[in-house]
Amino acid sequence: MLHTLFAPRLLTACLLAAGLSSATAASIQLPAELPAFAPAKPGIAPQISVRRLSNGMEVWVLPRQGLPRVDYALALRGAGHGADSAELPGLAKLHAQLLSAGTRHRDARAVLETVQRLGGELRATASRDGITVSANALASKAPQMLQLLAELIREPAYPEAEVEQARTHGLERLNADAANPGKRAERSLSALTFGEHPYGHTAVSETTLQRLSPELLRQAHARRFRPERSLLVISGPLRPEQVFKQVETALGRWQAEGEAAAEPAMAQPGGTAQRLLLDRPGSVQASLRIGRQGHAASAADELPLRLASTLLGGGIRSRITWKLREERGYTYWAWVVPHSYRSGGAIEAGADVRNEVAGAALKDVLAEYRRLGEEPVGADELDTTKRYMAGDYLITMQRQAGMTAALAENWLVGLPADFLASYVQRLAPINAEQLRDIGRRYFDPAGQHIVVVGDRTAIEGQLQGLGDFSVMAK
Repeated sequence: MLHTLFAPRLLTACLLAAGLSSATAASIQLPAELPAFAPAKPGIAPQISVRRLSNGMEVWVLPRQGLPRVDYALALRGAGHGADSAELPGLAKLHAQLLSAGTRHRDARAVLETVQRLGGELRATASRDGITVSANALASKAPQMLQLLAELIREPAYPEAEVEQARTHGLERLNADAANPGKRAERSLSALTFGEHPYGHTAVSETTLQRLSPELLRQAHARRFRPERSLLVISGPLRPEQVFKQVETALGRWQAEGEAAAEPAMAQPGGTAQRLLLDRPGSVQASLRIGRQGHAASAADELPLRLASTLLGGGIRSRITWKLREERGYTYWAWVVPHSYRSGGAIEAGADVRNEVAGAALKDVLAEYRRLGEEPVGADELDTTKRYMAGDYLITMQRQAGMTAALAENWLVGLPADFLASYVQRLAPINAEQLRDIGRRYFDPAGQHIVVVGDRTAIEGQLQGLGDFSVMAK
């Protein structure tokens, strides 16, 4: 029964994703007899060899055959936006961006040319809980990539010319973001969700750009890049003992300098939910964002909340996405995403819709939120959502880079190494009553912050009955 109910929906979703209209997709019929779904596959259990260097740095090596490439993910806990001061929001992003701008031995161009010569890639990204430096190279060139990675970590230069260029581009980006309604909505929702906690203020500010300097970056690097708060994940056709020796040579003498940056305190639940209308005169559509605090990644609710969010807005057949896109025709896409960090979390829903349906779209989203807390999810829908999540996870974990990145990210947010191996098995027992409880606790419409960015004259009248909206001019 499950198969015959779900297969037409799956086909429709695939055809819609391929660009066919709803009417065309609906007209295509499946054969009467289809094979049953195969049994769900268990999670992938990576075989990790672990070593802690004398300086406190942790190293995980994952031997994987089949691809002549080695992937690296160096996660630096406490180096991200959570360490940014209230006066310098977004510094972590600039720090990560400029990490590859040169070392004491080679300039930015030489760094780029070295990466290309090794047949690989290199990038650094900032998150709320840390900075992750990711790299890959041909297996035959992997030791040289490790040496380059170590050089960037131990001897960054932050040249004046590169810093000045980053400042100029950053100021241009600020102007572009100010004109982007989605960016404006997300920044406002994040601030409402976390208040003064650093998790709520991750966008680069003009003050941060004006004060940016090589010396500021060097100070940040000394406080944030520390071996005792670092994990290096390496995967590929490797011999662990040989790799551990290479890492010891490259990074074993790396030592912390000065006082460590403070890690953020646990985010505290906010007060009364706020309603905010940000006026954007002349805008022909409205950006809608709905959210509230969630929980830290290590909380017991982590997988049930992921499942509930996916059911509501995690794919084309999810309740909110389907209703707003296919049934109503309000938007191209709508989503619900849980964000779980080391010291807190957030749940965000969003859509960009035509002005004339802004209020109706908000009411639809809140109605689905309320429904999750009131009505048990049907067995078919629950099983379908679990299969979707398990399949997406298994596909991601088949990729060497995907598994390497996931292990590093999980470590940053406080999840154990075996979280990946148990993911599918832990999804299986979650039941409808648990999801209804999640709905009551996290998706109660009364507890949601709402931010709308759009033309006030076209939208304000539609917001009646959704709470008292404060209006802010552009």
